[in-house]
Amino acid sequence: MKIAIVDYGMGNLFSVYKKIKQLKADPFIAISPSEIVSADKIVIPGVGHFGKAMTNLKLSGAFDALNEATVVKKIPVLGICLGMQLMAEKSEEGNATGFGWIKGNVVRFSIDHSDRFKIPQTGWNTINIKKESRLLKGLNGKEEFYFLHSYHIEVGDSSDILASTDFGYEYVSAVERRNFFGVQFHTEKSHAAGAQILKNFIEL
Repeated sequence: MKIAIVDYGMGNLFSVYKKIKQLKADPFIAISPSEIVSADKIVIPGVGHFGKAMTNLKLSGAFDALNEATVVKKIPVLGICLGMQLMAEKSEEGNATGFGWIKGNVVRFSIDHSDRFKIPQTGWNTINIKKESRLLKGLNGKEEFYFLHSYHIEVGDSSDILASTDFGYEYVSAVERRNFFGVQFHTEKSHAAGAQILKNFIEL
């Protein structure tokens, strides 16, 4: 099974590649549109600026290729951190338009600065599982995941919400809509729990 990890000039590609390889899958770094549309599954990792990411995806041809692969061919796709945010309709960061696969917009944390809740959210936190999902199989809600972000999705359709996380207030930290999956935390840095999610995605 070929798993494309999309390279759009941003993000932690090789740590994701290494983690998927450890799970005995067949990942590869996808640069060209043809590599993206020929994959069995797709992972969009990423750390950085939403607007810059969308610009890079469009300039490289990956934007159209990802839409063909996921919307037309129904190939399963997993967005990680910024990759999940790119699935939304638009973002406050750069006032940019996303893929629109998940209804909703990306907003900055609206938390008063304090010693307890510093933005970006950096470090370990749990998730509140909202519904059963193939992506979260084997988890009980007590696991901790690694987060590093200043923005999150305000999801427009509650049926897309898989999990939430508390950080000053409750926000959406995992989504699923048909063949579209997203997690706000870094699976590749989240030890056994993160590996379980990647394994679940591989086995879909």
